[in-house]
Amino acid sequence: MLTRLSIRDFAVVAHAELEFGAGLTVVSGETGAGKSLLVDALGFLSGARGDAGAVRHGAQRAELSAEFALDDCPAAAAWLAETELDDDGACQLRRTLRADGGSKAWINGRTVTIAQLADLAALLVEIHGQHAQQALLVRSQQTALLDAAARHQPLLAATRAAALHWKALHDEREALLARGDVGERQAWLRHQLDELQAQPLEPAALATLDASHRRHAHAASLIAACELALEALGNDDSLGARLQHLRSGLQREAAHEPRLVEVDGILDSAVIQLDEALTLLQRIRDDLDVDPDALAEIERQLTRVQDLARKHRVAPDRLAAHRDALALELDSLADADAKLQRLDRDIATARVNWRQAALALGDSRRNTGNALAAAVTALIGELGMQGGRFDVQLEPNASDLPDPNGIERAEFLVSANLGQPPRPLRKVASGGELSRISLAIEVAAQGQDAVPTMVFDEVDAGIGGAVAAAVGAKLRALGDLRQVLCVTHQPQVAAAGHAQYRVSKAAQDGITQSSVVALDATGRVDEIARMVGGADVSKEARAAAKKLLDGH
Repeated sequence: MLTRLSIRDFAVVAHAELEFGAGLTVVSGETGAGKSLLVDALGFLSGARGDAGAVRHGAQRAELSAEFALDDCPAAAAWLAETELDDDGACQLRRTLRADGGSKAWINGRTVTIAQLADLAALLVEIHGQHAQQALLVRSQQTALLDAAARHQPLLAATRAAALHWKALHDEREALLARGDVGERQAWLRHQLDELQAQPLEPAALATLDASHRRHAHAASLIAACELALEALGNDDSLGARLQHLRSGLQREAAHEPRLVEVDGILDSAVIQLDEALTLLQRIRDDLDVDPDALAEIERQLTRVQDLARKHRVAPDRLAAHRDALALELDSLADADAKLQRLDRDIATARVNWRQAALALGDSRRNTGNALAAAVTALIGELGMQGGRFDVQLEPNASDLPDPNGIERAEFLVSANLGQPPRPLRKVASGGELSRISLAIEVAAQGQDAVPTMVFDEVDAGIGGAVAAAVGAKLRALGDLRQVLCVTHQPQVAAAGHAQYRVSKAAQDGITQSSVVALDATGRVDEIARMVGGADVSKEARAAAKKLLDGH
């Protein structure tokens, strides 16, 4: 729900701060005062193209922002979370337009593209009026509104699940066929596996092979180093013998200095460590051998590993994983023919299941469409289009492949006058008629589509009297279900509002400016009296205004 709209230097509005609540809020004012600027502002915040001429004369840029509460719009909250633009439940749309035509957009203080701004706004605001671009003119939205009015979410979910199941099976079959001749693929896989399985390729085995290669390649120098160390540690003048001699001297003096006992213990540990080092050196020396044949064999093994890595275009330490993947594929092809036959049977069954679900969905759509058509036809008659007719036509999809959205699409058809054939709603020329038809559809559908805020721009154009009163009553009824904003010049419609703003225009410092004021109860009487009787408000006009207001 829209809670706040801020406008600065936009068209003839220098600055305006508007707060909105639930229900129907009407915007009135004299002709030319700029009532529709509020709609234009919301349209600009919804991603509409920006014209540099919309920047107020003398200003460098126009700046607009809107704040929304998300309690009634989980789809917008989910969008913000998915795009990582959420901010603890906040939802602020902001956009600037420079005098040179440049434009920037923000969501919750973070810079976004105009496309992102439009995507989010489409979940928050739906504008009806003298514009060709309206959600109800889009066929996919018409189908979505019909489904919302039918409240058959289980049927939609079943149809979607059946279609997705069919597609998963179909994709699996296509992937199997894309492998080409299964026999050739199996023969090729076996050949590759024979090569890979002939060589230990696990990372641990490769590490052991590499260490063995280093040891054999440097055997001569390793033997020499071990012999030199053994000679130094094993002769009569070795480090161990000298340590034992030192210990003897210190032990004799330990009676005079007790701390020498600790030193003797440390030296004893050193002697033990030296003895262990001598033993290990002898073992290593005995294990080493200069063996050219063994070195050559290890180098041949390393060369085979490198050749396999180049052939299969993987790092040596990834060869084992690659081998296992090929083995897994070979196993999956073992019963390829049987699997293909099984997939064909499953695909046929999935198609039947989808069609059954889609037909049930279509029956529900047809029943709801008939009821919606009757209700809207009655409503447009009340709204000044006597003899008009509204139809919901279900057209089959061009393709017979399982579609998650069902077997058909909805098309809204309208005949504005008696005797005229119904035509697609998107081709209705009159903006006023289109707005009233949209209002009738929304009222008949009980505001079931997900967008929480609806804006009607002069939905009462070209009507008056009882028809205007009917329009007001329908708008107020819709306002009991959704947040509704309506720009109007009809007193009957204005009186139906739960709240009202007045837009007025005046010259200030030689520049024409518009101001927007929230009206209290007295102000509403005065404004509606002006709408009834003109600039010179009479007692009769005030009485008529009070009567209109008392009627709601």
